Amino acid sequence: MINALESLTEPLIRIRLELLFAELLEYHTEYNQLSSETNRYFRTLREALPDQLQHTIFLYEDAQISLQSILERSIYIQGFKDALQLFSELKNSNI
Repeated sequence: MINALESLTEPLIRIRLELLFAELLEYHTEYNQLSSETNRYFRTLREALPDQLQHTIFLYEDAQISLQSILERSIYIQGFKDALQLFSELKNSNI
């Protein structure tokens, strides 16, 4: 059942997270500032590395993006499960 839930929600998760990030960049000043700083620091580090480490930094960045993607999906699915459990508990308690 868990795998089926993840398969069914994958498109929803992707779309919702894309909208959330766009909203954060547009309306959340602190997020936007930290995102810009992070990008600037990473670019500085990448430029400072010698050529033989450029591929390593690319692999590092790729792995970080993959980890973030897994984490985002897991958090979203857990929030969805929590909402279903809360709904069930509220329904059973007649509130």
